[in-house]
Amino acid sequence: MRKTVINLDAARPRPTTEENWLDLQDIARVEVTSEDPNFPIESALYANGGAGWRAAGPGEQIIRIVFDQPRTLCRSRLEFSETDVERTQEFALRWSQLGGPFREIVRQQWNFSPQGSTSEVEDYQIDLTHASALELRLKPDLTPSRAIATLAAWRVV
Repeated sequence: MRKTVINLDAARPRPTTEENWLDLQDIARVEVTSEDPNFPIESALYANGGAGWRAAGPGEQIIRIVFDQPRTLCRSRLEFSETDVERTQEFALRWSQLGGPFREIVRQQWNFSPQGSTSEVEDYQIDLTHASALELRLKPDLTPSRAIATLAAWRVV
């Protein structure tokens, strides 16, 4: 029998620091369906950007990062926060290669509750080559309410 002792500390992935995230303001443009002027998209996409993004009104929203040049991407981290309204949010993270059609990476639902679950962090290892765009489609509430979509942070590397 062959045996190897595994060092758990070496096997765990190391957290990525802020310096490793792409500086999107220099390499991409951002498209949004709407934004509250007090919570612009920049505050969710840039490190130390502020309080995050908030839609101008209720309903489904799209945030799209369009790269100046196609890129290889290996990680996407989304952070959501909701402390006021109980709601079930659904989002889909999608990508486009060299300007082609968007393809879904993941679709996720999350139940926010002010009494308990107020934040969601989704950290995805992705393997995208020649990515020309990333798109986040947000349905802020799957019930017929007037909830507003929010995004605390979105980082990509």
